Amino acid sequence: MIYSLDKINEMADGDQDFVVSVISVFLEEVPSDVAALENAIAAKDYEQIRKMAHKIKPNVDLLGMEQTRANALDLETLGKNQGDMDEIEKKFPMLKLDVEQVIGELKTDFKL
Repeated sequence: MIYSLDKINEMADGDQDFVVSVISVFLEEVPSDVAALENAIAAKDYEQIRKMAHKIKPNVDLLGMEQTRANALDLETLGKNQGDMDEIEKKFPMLKLDVEQVIGELKTDFKL
């Protein structure tokens, strides 16, 4: 398991409906955000890379995905600074794989 519910549980204060709600929003939003990031990378659109990586960052952080958050931050910074596209293209697959794995785990764990 590469995610943790510690932050969400702390915010939820025992409200399981809140936890499921946050998980549901993650499952609804993040796949399309990752797809948009992938499209931005394919188009070499630095501004869109920055925006989408910035949008993904708090969602993965909320699930305690520290490595994925760090990766999103790197992509955001590279987009902002119009950094090395090769580096962006190397970092993205790790982020995508982590998100896909967590989506699968969340769907199984929460039967969503």
